[in-house]
Amino acid sequence: MKIYFCGSIRGGRQDADLYMRIIEQLKSYGEVLTEHVGYVTLDEAAKLPEKEIHDRDCGWLMEADAVVAEVTQASLGVGYEIGRAVAMNKRILCLFRPDSGKSLSAMIRGAHDGKNIIVKDYVEKEVPGILKEFLIK
Repeated sequence: MKIYFCGSIRGGRQDADLYMRIIEQLKSYGEVLTEHVGYVTLDEAAKLPEKEIHDRDCGWLMEADAVVAEVTQASLGVGYEIGRAVAMNKRILCLFRPDSGKSLSAMIRGAHDGKNIIVKDYVEKEVPGILKEFLIK
């Protein structure tokens, strides 16, 4: 299985450590195409031209069997990736931490259909069970 993980990059990197912990768990289900999202520093990726980043990431998104997005930190890029994944009929899991004090966009929460698009409020200790339920179907 190929998994595309989404997390905020330019919108804020305060959750990078959490992203990596989620990515490490995702690896037990298959190949994570976007492991770099969990890196604390993104020096090499930052050097790529923006068009190249866009085209590379859209290619990975097309390859992916499933998309997992941590959506607590607002990010235009993550929203764009989710929108593209919806258009590609991908299975999508959006993870949101309500204890962050933030509000999740109605465009994400309202997309939940219980089948192809799953939006879950969570605390970190629940991630293993949520991933298992989503990825083993």
